[in-house]
Amino acid sequence: MNRKPGVQSGDIRVDRYDLAGARAWMSAICGPHLLKTSNPERIHFHHTGNVLKSMSTTLGVIEYGTDVTISVEDVEHLNCYSLSLPVVGEQELLLGGNRLRSDVEHGLILSPEDSQELTIAGNCRKVQVAITQTAMRQTLEDMLQRPLQIPLRFESVMDAVNGTSASWWRLARYHLGELENSHELYDQTLFSRDIESALIKGLILAQPNNYSEELRQLMGVKLPSYLLRAKAFMHANAREDLHLEDIERASGVSRFKLFEEFRKYFALSPMAYLKKYRLTAVRQEILEDRSARNISVIAMGWGFTHLGRFASEYRKLFGETPSMTLQRNEARRMQS
Repeated sequence: MNRKPGVQSGDIRVDRYDLAGARAWMSAICGPHLLKTSNPERIHFHHTGNVLKSMSTTLGVIEYGTDVTISVEDVEHLNCYSLSLPVVGEQELLLGGNRLRSDVEHGLILSPEDSQELTIAGNCRKVQVAITQTAMRQTLEDMLQRPLQIPLRFESVMDAVNGTSASWWRLARYHLGELENSHELYDQTLFSRDIESALIKGLILAQPNNYSEELRQLMGVKLPSYLLRAKAFMHANAREDLHLEDIERASGVSRFKLFEEFRKYFALSPMAYLKKYRLTAVRQEILEDRSARNISVIAMGWGFTHLGRFASEYRKLFGETPSMTLQRNEARRMQS
């Protein structure tokens, strides 16, 4: 890997000249997959880009230098939604017996749970965006105001010329261009967090998926003022020792009404909502923190005093332990 002096850990400047090296790098970005080629001696994998800090969204440009085939099978599952749009050249996705062509006018989305095969031409150079499964799920749950019952799945082909999906690609390429010019502003988490959120929400709204109809029905629905007060109070005081009566007092409605409306809009009780918010905050702090602080210290700072229970609840929500989150994040930093 080539690195320029002063490059931050979020920057990606990678060259690999062997099949195993290219596969290992992209597995760290997108998750397990198979990589095959008839000409392994011609591999020149090149990846430039950036990892935004808040939710680990990756924006970049990749090329393999020769024809390759990427396979995701039943035993192999991506841990992200992988989006790509050729700048030059073509690629083809085999999904469910259908062959889907991708070129400068048609992008692709590879969803985590699907078995699929992607063939990339040797001359293909493409914009690559990877959005973690966790970030996508959490964002959609916030938009729907309830937990997901089934995984989010998009239509695989994205129009890059017309409509809302084309607007999304222009937005993604705009931010990629800005990152290539200067990443200093994007290194500020308070700024990049909103950029990531906009990209993820924009994708969910722009590209047809199995939740599109429900989202259309929810558009324009606003939370009652007392729920907004309760949410604002919990978010502002999440590090404190909050009790249900504190939230009840802040909302200005009865406990019964509070429970009823939290169940209606969030499918959670008020205290379960607070716990989820705290767990998400711990995860974000683990991903953002560079001082290698003890996970226990971070957890206790967000009100978790029973660390065994904290680890169990964290794994249940995110599908991995806190230490696994830390190790994966550190491995990615080391590789970049």
